[in-house]
Amino acid sequence: MPRGLLVIVSSPSGAGKTTLCNRLTRDFPELRFSVSYTTRAPRPGEKDGVDYHFVDAETFERMAAAGDFAEHAHVHGNRYGTPRSAVAEALEGGRDVLFDIDWQGGEQLRARFPDDAVMIWVLPPSLRVLEQRLRGRATDAPAVIDRRLETAKQELEHYGSYDYIVVNDDLERAYQSVRSIFVAAHHTMRRQEALAQKLLAELGRLP
Repeated sequence: MPRGLLVIVSSPSGAGKTTLCNRLTRDFPELRFSVSYTTRAPRPGEKDGVDYHFVDAETFERMAAAGDFAEHAHVHGNRYGTPRSAVAEALEGGRDVLFDIDWQGGEQLRARFPDDAVMIWVLPPSLRVLEQRLRGRATDAPAVIDRRLETAKQELEHYGSYDYIVVNDDLERAYQSVRSIFVAAHHTMRRQEALAQKLLAELGRLP
């Protein structure tokens, strides 16, 4: 059985990666979201164990010290981490996992699973549009939005460690790009070579 893929989608906050990821899982039900641990408070409508595992800082630090995370990072003043056991089980079982995480987590996952990670960087068409989106969704206080915008400028410097860049200037076009990347990632030479070798061996046994 082929190993699963780690589909890592990152972007500055407000660039639209969560919307793109949600649609990808609707089109491909076998693709499962990685449910991260976080120390931030739940937002309206979020459910523990579905959107995130919500824990306090002490619990998170204890898990990090025990090596329970495949990646973990500080993001916007909170801690986020991906459970290592869930990732390992998915890969060995041939199941694809989708990550909606920041660049720190993406780079850690690539370092730990270099042959299994497909990394997609989502960009807004401009910082002005990014600001409009953040202020328009009205889920954070103005001071938090200002901090996210400042962080976005720093995050943009890390696009070079990703495999693909998708500019989200049109949601449908951006989604089709992400979808195409996901489909194509299953057909690389490295992932399909075993099947090709098997067919060649069968041809060699023909009379």
